[in-house]
Amino acid sequence: MNIRCAKTEDLINMQHCNLLCLPENYQMKYYMYHGLSWPQLSYVAEDEKGKIVGYVLAKVICKGLDDMFLQRLGLAQKLMDQTAAAMVEAFNAKYVSLHVRVSNRAALNLYTQALKFQIYEIEPKYYADGEDAYAMKRDLVQWAKQEDITPADADSFFKGVVAA
Repeated sequence: MNIRCAKTEDLINMQHCNLLCLPENYQMKYYMYHGLSWPQLSYVAEDEKGKIVGYVLAKVICKGLDDMFLQRLGLAQKLMDQTAAAMVEAFNAKYVSLHVRVSNRAALNLYTQALKFQIYEIEPKYYADGEDAYAMKRDLVQWAKQEDITPADADSFFKGVVAA
């Protein structure tokens, strides 16, 4: 497996990966918005043939939540950690947040056990099919200290900005 920053030419294959693996489908403008707005926070995982088998799209905002898409458990943790490191290094992000289906036991286990996310809210009927979502957060301040990741300049414009 190879994990690298996503490129514009990867967006169509990221969308294709999503269409094959997840019940939610997103228009190309969703991928373009993330990839062009925060290119240093978008990562892909490729198999030995260069096929995209997983990805993370992340963004930095002042408040709110957004999804990050994960597939295989070991790969997902590597993608999430790489993205978290970039969020801390580039934007001094304090936490990362996401939504997960309440029925997605594998993802919930990954987030709570391996990545130390905490559930802070249940959002009723969050998904188009009416299923509820757990809103979850991961503290990046403590994690960055443990991983010896240096945050962005504390006096930078993005001080205190959170990632989602």
